[in-house]
Amino acid sequence: MGRFGITCWNTIRRVWKSPDKVMFLRFEELKSKPVEVLKDLAEFMGYGFSQEEEDGNVVIDILKLCSFESLSSMEVNKTGNSWHKIENKAFFRRGEVGDWKNFLTFDMVQRLDEITEEKLEKHGLKF
Repeated sequence: MGRFGITCWNTIRRVWKSPDKVMFLRFEELKSKPVEVLKDLAEFMGYGFSQEEEDGNVVIDILKLCSFESLSSMEVNKTGNSWHKIENKAFFRRGEVGDWKNFLTFDMVQRLDEITEEKLEKHGLKF
């Protein structure tokens, strides 16, 4: 594993120990209960929604604005490049839970799971 990999795992372990500063989100949860996740995220950031905002559909409006469909259809995400000249559209696939199965083999997933368990589970971080 290269230097980047070691730094990456160390960074994840370090921030995991700072739950007041870093919030881990799971894509599956975001897809299955987006309203709850957005409200939790707003609270975590110290900008929870007021009852008036919730009643006024602000949460729903934010979810629409930040949806996969909205973000992936923005011109900058269709034609722009990231900081390493990677096309922005490369960061968008289908926005569906389980789409990884179209890109990774069983052996690749098994190896990733092994590495993740080895590097993180002993520190209390489980996926």
